[in-house]
Amino acid sequence: MNIPNSLTILRILLVPVYIGFMTYGAYGYALAILLTAGLTDAIDGHLARKLNQRTRLGTLLDPLADKVLLTSSFISLAVLHLIPSWLVILVVSRDLILLLGTAVAHVTNTQINVKPTFLGKGTTLLQLSYVLLVVLLTWRGIDLAMLTPLLMLMVGFTLASGLHYLYRGFRDTNAAPPPA
Repeated sequence: MNIPNSLTILRILLVPVYIGFMTYGAYGYALAILLTAGLTDAIDGHLARKLNQRTRLGTLLDPLADKVLLTSSFISLAVLHLIPSWLVILVVSRDLILLLGTAVAHVTNTQINVKPTFLGKGTTLLQLSYVLLVVLLTWRGIDLAMLTPLLMLMVGFTLASGLHYLYRGFRDTNAAPPPA
């Protein structure tokens, strides 16, 4: 196992540690875990490119680690009543619908474009920023209402990216086959 994949697995293993800290109200430690996870994400990608250690496992594990961390973060924040439940439903539903679409394409041997878009990358950045700021402000005892503009922007990006990925999936699956 190479170093980038080991860092990705570490990121996955940090998820229960983060949830534990959140559950017991240790928000400063939870924030440190989130920042550590973010750092390992940046380092593993950099090392994979620089050391030419990109692997099939890494291309599957890296986005999975990101989704597990973000999903766990949103669920734990909602369970603790720090964010609205509807937000978890939106974020998790979008990801499940996209995952289901990808699985259907795989099972039917349909070629789809899974390359991340600007909207998709923007959604991930906004979701991560929102989670980090919720944990930070909660730790510092600052009112979360100040995050409402970021929340609305994140919701807009989440909806837009989900619809855009669905559009691409439908377009790719309904494309005319190449001439024989």
